[in-house]
Amino acid sequence: QVQLVESGGGLVQAGGSLRLSCAASGSIFSIIVMGWYRQAPGKQRELVALITSGGITNYANSVKGRFTISRDNAKNTVSLLMNSLKPEDTAAYYCAAISPPPASWGQGTQVTVSS
Repeated sequence: QVQLVESGGGLVQAGGSLRLSCAASGSIFSIIVMGWYRQAPGKQRELVALITSGGITNYANSVKGRFTISRDNAKNTVSLLMNSLKPEDTAAYYCAAISPPPASWGQGTQVTVSS
């Protein structure tokens, strides 16, 4: 299992942008699916975006057209570019190595969007 560390969270005004990064302790070349999830206070953790080793992406409907997930296997990083942020995007964001199992999770980075 790889260790994952997220960075890039913070406080931003509505309409602004943030770029989250996830650094893996080892190679992500063999990790087929990596993703970003988020959890708002009092809510369940939800999928934000996934990316396969082949570059195929999948997004939650709530972020389509605003967020972009990418991965750099050479640098062992996964990023999430978030544009046009809304107050409802406020949450702790988690990086995950999903497949193959077992999954690995980072500790999370907080994103707060003010109105």
